[in-house]
Formats: sequence, C-alpha cells, structure tokens
Amino acid sequence: MQEFDLFVIGGGSGGVRAARMAAQRGARVALAEMGALGGTCVNVGCIPKKLYSYAAHYGESFEESHGFGWSGEAPSFDWQTLKRNRAIEIMRLNGVYEKLLAGAGVQLLRGRAHLADAHTVEVAGERLRARHVLVATGGAPHPPEFPGHQLALSSNEMFDLEPFPQRLLVIGGGYIACEFASIFNGLGSRVTQLYRGAQVLRGFDDDIRAFVAAEMAKKGVDLRLNAQVATLQRGAGGLQARLADGSVLEVDAVLAATGRWPNAAGLGLEEAGVHLNEHGAIVVDGEFRTSVPHILAVGDVIDRLQLTPVALAEAMVVVDRLFGSGRRTIDYENIPTAVFTHPNIGTVGLTEAQARQRFGRLRIYRADFKPLKHTLSGSVERTLMKLVVDDASDRVLGVHMVGADAGEIVQGFAVALKAGATKAVFDATIGIHPTAAEEFVTMREPVG
Repeated sequence: MQEFDLFVIGGGSGGVRAARMAAQRGARVALAEMGALGGTCVNVGCIPKKLYSYAAHYGESFEESHGFGWSGEAPSFDWQTLKRNRAIEIMRLNGVYEKLLAGAGVQLLRGRAHLADAHTVEVAGERLRARHVLVATGGAPHPPEFPGHQLALSSNEMFDLEPFPQRLLVIGGGYIACEFASIFNGLGSRVTQLYRGAQVLRGFDDDIRAFVAAEMAKKGVDLRLNAQVATLQRGAGGLQARLADGSVLEVDAVLAATGRWPNAAGLGLEEAGVHLNEHGAIVVDGEFRTSVPHILAVGDVIDRLQLTPVALAEAMVVVDRLFGSGRRTIDYENIPTAVFTHPNIGTVGLTEAQARQRFGRLRIYRADFKPLKHTLSGSVERTLMKLVVDDASDRVLGVHMVGADAGEIVQGFAVALKAGATKAVFDATIGIHPTAAEEFVTMREPVG
C-alpha cells in the first residue's frame, strides 16, 4: 500500500495549491480528482463567467461607439463561437493545472476518493495510506424545491446551453443569479429575474444593492422582487413558470441560482469521525483541522467565504502548519470581492449597516455620476462610489463601487484598508485624472 505525507481530495484551486506547495517542501503528496482539474472556478465559475461577461459587453460597446464617430453594420453574435473558444481556453487551463502538479512531483489519481478509515483513502479500488488528509471538494448548486424544479438548469449548465435562449428566466437574487441575468441580457436574451426578497444581493451594502438593481433594469433585465415560482412545466411554446401571484411566464430556459452547498457527501467523512454542520459543511478550527486532527479541510466545503483567493490562502495556512513554520494565518477582515453584473460591483470592508452595528458615529461619503465615457456614448449608465468612515478614528471601514471595472479599482483600495488607512490619507492622495477611481480620493463632504 502506497503511503503519503499528504493526500488531497479535490483538484480545485485550494486542493491544487496545497498539493503543489506541500510537494515543493519535500512532502510525498497525492491528489485525487474525478473531474476536470481547476474546480468550479476554472470550469464552471469565475473564469468562464468572466469571459462571457466580456462577450456580453461587446454588443453595447458597438452601440456606444457611434457617439465617438464609429459607424457601420452592426455585428452579429454567434453563440457557438463563444462556446467553442471558451472550451478551448478552459482545456488549456486544465492542462496547466496538470503540468503544475506533475512538475511539483504530485501523484495525480483519477477517480472519486473516499475515506475507508481515518488514515486510508480509496480511489478507483486502490487503497492508499496518508499521514494527513486534506478535503478540498468545493461546493455544488443547491436546487430549489417546487413542483417541476427538475426542468430548471443550474449555473453549471449555462455555459453550454443549447440552443441559445431567446427568453430566459433567472430564479435567485445572489451574485450568480445577477451575473447570469446581466450576461444573457447583454448577449441578446430577453431576461426575467425573480427574487423572493425585497432586494437582490443580500449581504452587500444597501446603496449598492439598490443602485445595481436599477442599473440592470435600465439595461433591460426585467427584475421582479418579492416574486417566486410556484410551479414549472413544459408547454407548447416552451417552459411555463407559474408564479406565486398566479401569473404565468413562458420562457425557453430557466436558471435556478438559489445558492451553493458544500460537496461533502459520499466521502466517508462522518464514518471517519469528521463533524459536519447542519448545511453539510465540514467544521474546522482556526488551523483548518476537523474533529479528527489529521484530517483538514479548506475552501467552499467549509463554507466560510466561497471565493477562490480565500481557498488559496487557506491552503497555504495548511501547508505552512504541516510542513513549514506554522506561523502563517488568514485574516477574513477586509477581503475584497467583485460581482460581474453590468455594471460591475467592487467592494471591500464593512457595509454601512455592519459599520453602524460595530462602531459609533459614522461619516458616509457618496458620489453618483455619469462617467466621462458616457458623456458621448449615449448610454444612461451611471457610477456609484461610497466610503464608510469611522468618525472617531477617521479610519475608512468600507469602500464600495458600482461601475465599469469596479473590481480592478477596488483591488487597489483593498490594500489601503488592510493597512488601516484613514480618510485623511485618502484626502492627501493625488488622484489620476480623468478616471472614475480618482473620485475615491476627492470626496470631501459627507452626506447627511
């Protein structure tokens, strides 16, 4: 029976990073993966979604170019070309991941892994012993429960949907639902988005939520709040979604983007003594050890923050603890993120509501304006920028933006928040003109 210092279950971002870095430190490492390497992010998440978001922007970019003197026949969109080119790029990335593992000396095993006992992993009928086991199996879409929900698609199937849906219904109000609503609207589909709550993007700053919802509606997304599907069935003209209010929508495809749950079932974890919470997530301590100390877990399967860079950082903490100095930690405060709606969202730090709960008096700075590009483009798109500041210490607690390239802009300001920058530091920083980003360092008067 082969023996390893570390056996990694799952070939996504966190698993591959841990396997590579551990092997480079001299550990004997094996990694098991039953699907394509790269996990959700590379195959059916961040990367293809961002590529499709780029694709969706080109249609409006052509329209906007007329105000800058460009003219000519409007281009046509070919769904097959986009799908084919995306698949080629994802296959390239899969190959890159495999080469990285091989180059580090990681033994790659193809197949579903499960724990035969606390130190034994079985893959495709072969048993292997491991001193440490790392579970990095990610998450999976969690389907809603209503009659006919089997007819709805998850986000995993949206990239290769056939044929292209001329009418798309999106169920959900989280970032995945909002991103796909924006993408398919931009590609030419007539999109209706239903969310059972009062506003989309729960957990984001309230001003950001309201602003991006209005911007999406201006671009053509039929966003209906306090609405939900009661039943879904096939009809003569497509899928018929009966809503809770009795009305009926007829569409070509339905995306149910109502959340993701950890991928921990069927791994033999509970039999090995590993505790799971009520949502099926693996329970870990500050060093990512489970209730069985030599079994660890990182990434979406522990359901802390479902972000690729977070999984990478967690993986490095594990590697450092097992094969390094043991001093590396991860700080979950001020982790930046972006939502690739149209327009984009970029955010880091506390929302206004969170800051009011944790601090005393606040100062809120907010700017809502038409970007320079759209003074000639003819577009009615606007940009929102917001700072949340602790009045007592002058420290900037939150930076929030809706607008073009928001993620690119907020990434830099995340460094400032991590360093504890005050509003005075922002004010003393010279802006780059003319950019939208300079607004963050030129806002002087707090709102009432």
